[in-house]
Amino acid sequence: MTADCANESGLGLGIPAKIIIADDHPLVCAALTHTLRSAMPSAAVLTASSLSAIEAALAEHPDLDLALLDLHMPGARGFSALLLLRGQRPELPVIVISSNDHPRTIARAQQFGAAGFLPKSAPLVEMLAAIASVMAGGTCFPRHDAMRSEADTKLAARFSQLTPQQMRVLMCIADGLLNKQIAHELRVAENTVKVHVAAVLHKLGCHTRTHAALLAKVLEAEGGAPNCALPEAV
Repeated sequence: MTADCANESGLGLGIPAKIIIADDHPLVCAALTHTLRSAMPSAAVLTASSLSAIEAALAEHPDLDLALLDLHMPGARGFSALLLLRGQRPELPVIVISSNDHPRTIARAQQFGAAGFLPKSAPLVEMLAAIASVMAGGTCFPRHDAMRSEADTKLAARFSQLTPQQMRVLMCIADGLLNKQIAHELRVAENTVKVHVAAVLHKLGCHTRTHAALLAKVLEAEGGAPNCALPEAV
């Protein structure tokens, strides 16, 4: 699968950088870390094996230059981690790295705000080219024949309105947690959760928690079509 990379400047792998690899598979993290440190000796490479670990790293390292993000890890639902990263650090470019290279997965990663997509089976030279392109301010996605989905475009626009905390609340709703349980999980007051739930439902155009949970679950179906209708915007 050949990649189309658009490079917006002359910068590349030679510049000092701080990169985080978010993947819960130790061998993948080790291999990517070795590859990056060999190709970019001046780079600082961090790793995170869960969504909570990613968030902790974002707080501790405001100077991150790039995130390499797996779609499947503890605490995340498919594209939810990408959406959370984009909401929390919109200036941080994210390359999705996944073993699922279904054309629609690639298209959705692009629509949900990734700067690039790399199949885990990609040759080393393609991986480094993609990283160089994105590090230089460009984009890099494999060529694919997936049509842009109007439903995904609308869904991405809805999700982009959520704050990072509202996205966390939505994920808790999708897990079937009650407000009291969400408050305990996020360590906030129950009244605060109620405010966030109301905001989530309003921004997603949902009238019930059940419909909001169904929309959240759509994020897991990277290769398939949404299995529930989008509500009309409120």
